[in-house]
Parts: sequence; C-alpha cells; structure tokens
Amino acid sequence: MLALTTAKHPPKRWGTPLVIYGAMVCATVGAFLAVRQAGRGLTAPLTRAAEIQAGPSPGLQSDLLLRVLVALVVVVVTARVMGLVFSWLRQPAVVGEVVAGLFLGPSILGRWQPELAARLLPPSTGPHLAMFATVGVVIYMFLVGLGIDLTALRGHRRATVAISHASIGVPFVLGSTLALLLYPRLSTANVPFTSFGLFCGVAMSVTAFPVLSRILRERRIQGSSLGTVALTCAAVDDLTAWSLLALVVAVARNRWQDALVGAILLAAYLAVMAVGVRPVVARLCAAVERRGTLGSGGTALFLVAVLSSAVTTEYLGIHAAFGAFLLGAVVPAGSVAAVQLKDKLEDLVVVLFLPAFFAYTGLRTRVDLVSGLDQWLLCALIMATACAGKFGGASLAARFSGLSWRDSASLGVLMNTRGLMELIVLNIGLDLNVIPPTLFAMFVIMAVLTTLATTPLLDLIAARSARDDVARRHFSASSRAAVSTSIYPPQSGSGT
Repeated sequence: MLALTTAKHPPKRWGTPLVIYGAMVCATVGAFLAVRQAGRGLTAPLTRAAEIQAGPSPGLQSDLLLRVLVALVVVVVTARVMGLVFSWLRQPAVVGEVVAGLFLGPSILGRWQPELAARLLPPSTGPHLAMFATVGVVIYMFLVGLGIDLTALRGHRRATVAISHASIGVPFVLGSTLALLLYPRLSTANVPFTSFGLFCGVAMSVTAFPVLSRILRERRIQGSSLGTVALTCAAVDDLTAWSLLALVVAVARNRWQDALVGAILLAAYLAVMAVGVRPVVARLCAAVERRGTLGSGGTALFLVAVLSSAVTTEYLGIHAAFGAFLLGAVVPAGSVAAVQLKDKLEDLVVVLFLPAFFAYTGLRTRVDLVSGLDQWLLCALIMATACAGKFGGASLAARFSGLSWRDSASLGVLMNTRGLMELIVLNIGLDLNVIPPTLFAMFVIMAVLTTLATTPLLDLIAARSARDDVARRHFSASSRAAVSTSIYPPQSGSGT
C-alpha cells in the first residue's frame, strides 16, 4: 500500500527546474549584453522633422497621476465614512457623500486647514477630477433612466397628472419670478435674463428620483399606493425638468435662431428615440430575456449605445447626460438587461464616480462668497421659494386628487427632495456661466438642506398621524362606552 502511494505521488524534486531556470536567466542576460555591445557603435540623428512637427503624444505625468490617485483615495474614503455617519443618523447615505464633497472643498477644509486641503486635493488635479466626474455623471444618468418605468405612468393617471404638473409648474413659475429679484443682485450683464430666468425655474423644479427611491425603499413603502404615486411623479418630473434643461442649454449656448433650430433637432431626436430606438432596444432586451443573461458582449453594446446617445445630445448643443438619461428611459424597466446592467455598473458608479463628482462640486462651492445679511436673506428666500413650490404645489394637488392630508403632506415632502439631481443641474448651469459662483453656492445649500429635511419631516408626519390614530381610537372607545352606559344603566344594589 505504501509502495502504491509512493508511486502515485512521487516526491517533488526542485533541483532540475532551478537549474533550467538559472540557465535561462543567464542566457537572457548574456544575449542582452551581446546586443548592448553591438549597439555601442551605432549613431542616430539628433532630431527628425516629422517628429518635431507632430510633437510627443500627450500623457499624464507620473507625479500628476500620483496626485490624482491620492485624491481619489481621499475622496472615496471620506465619502464612505460620511455616508456611514449619516446612515447612523437615519439619513440617506448619499446626503453624507454630498456633505463629504463639501467638506473637502474650500468652504470647510480649505478654510480651516488650507495647507492640508492643498495637499489632499491640489488644484492640478481639478481638470482630471472634472473629466472623471463628468463621465461618471453620464453613466449615472443612464442608471437613473433605467429606474424609470414608463409603463407605470399609465396607472394612477389622475393623481399623477395633477401632482406632476403642479410639482413642476408651480416651482418653475416661482423660480423664474424669483429671478427678477436675483438677476440684478447676483448676475452679470453678459448673461441674458431669459437664460437666467429659465435656469432658476428649472433649478426649483428638480426632484431627486434616485434619493427618493432609496428613501421609500428604506421605509419599506415603495410598493404602497403612496410610494407608487411618488415614484411615478418623480419620474415625470425628471423627464420634464431635463427636457426644460435641454432648452435652457440650447438658449444659453446659442442665439435665439440657433436655439430654435436646436429645439427642433431635440424634438426630432426624441422622436427617433421613441419611434426608432425604443423598439430596437425592446427586441434586444427580449433576446437577453431568452438567453437569461446579458454577457460581456451585451454590456459593451449597451455602453456603446449610451456613449453614442450622449455624444449626439452633446453635439446638438445639449448636455451629454441628457442623452444617457434618455437611452436609459427607453430600456424596459425590470427586464433582465436593465437589472443586470444596474448590477454591473451601480457599485462602481456609486462608490467611485459619484464621490468624485461630489468632491468636484465641493471644490467649486464657495460658501464664504455668501457674505452679509442681505445675501443670507436671499439664500433663505431661495430655500423658502423652493419648499413653497415643491411641497406646496405637490401636496395641494395631491389633496385635490383625493389623497388624505397625511399622504398629501408626505408626498409633498418627498417631491421636495433634490439631492444629487439638483447638483448635476447646478454644475451644468455653472459650466455654462448662466449662474455665478455665489448663486451656485446658495443653490447648493438649498439642495443639501431640502434633502436633509426629508427624513425628519416624514418621521414627524408619521408620528403625528400615529397620535391622531390613537386619539381617534380612544375617542371611539369612550363614545361606545358612554352609549353602552346610557342604554344599559348600572343595576342598583337593592333590586327586586
């Protein structure tokens, strides 16, 4: 038995392989030394004319690459830590990640420890971080589009139409009206009031669909009637707001005549996506359903389609994120392709790309520019206008549509959540020079505060509703007891 075992598993002998490996190394070194000796007598011209004209291919210097990598490490770690802290405080983790970006910028860390901030996020990393963040936003907007179920718009038609129109129309009108006050105080003469007013209206109309979805999921009400109406209205709001933003970008980048042409081209592109691209995507998703898996080839095909749609809208004078969002919206929600694309891309985007975008936003946010009582009053007015437009418009429309006051108030609070979507819109406005850095900081403050207020306000409404239910039950029980006593009076002790 022992002999069989030994024959089956002979002892390992390392001597022969080591000798062969050593011989190969010595032969390689000897061959290179021979080549080196032969090349010593060779000469080469100092320069070549063609290479002088072409110049060296641009690349990322090693020290700059090191700084960018260090900056990404700092950004991701800070975002994760702040996300965990805010989750412990019963806030969405994305709120903590937004605050982490602001913390790393000049408003907090740059003000308290400017030398440390310059070491962690030096100015030379800004352009590379911006490009990295922009690509992340394009992919993220595709994921947002994947989460929009266009078939759900058919249900809850009465409530959806009323609430979505009110939660877009009312804040848009209030925001554009507020622009009459903000324009002479914060804008400049090279920005037309039309672009400024349109942008202020759009900035007030945005709802953070992904953050709202996460809040509903955490509260386990995403499948309820309230959750369905909220998600549907938020989807309609995002579609409408991004269409309006596309118009703003076209107006801001061109003259009115060119803007009109851009609007016509945008309408044509929307028609092509709805009539031409959507059926093709549906057939592709059906093929994926039959296979049961997307595969690397299918993922590559979808990514090429996303980038192509982004290139098209960017070429039309609209932001690339709109094209990515639009392609995601035409993918059937809940399909195997949509689910697997989300599973493959979401973690990388949320963990790496979005924190870079938040840090990029934080680097551009200068809260110290909001100085003096008059500017802080304007900031408070922006906050009040935003809440009045979204909360007031959505809750009143919901109540008139037949929802209870509790559900109407909850829906108004949910629709007032702005979060990441607002930051994307604001960065586009700042890139276009439609809004100045001071107003950008005011809008960022508004976006953070309205998102922070969502969970506490929902808890307050739920607690108030629970107290009212207890009071009603107690009152009902007391009323039944009183009625019972009046009908059946207590028997006397000396009864006959």
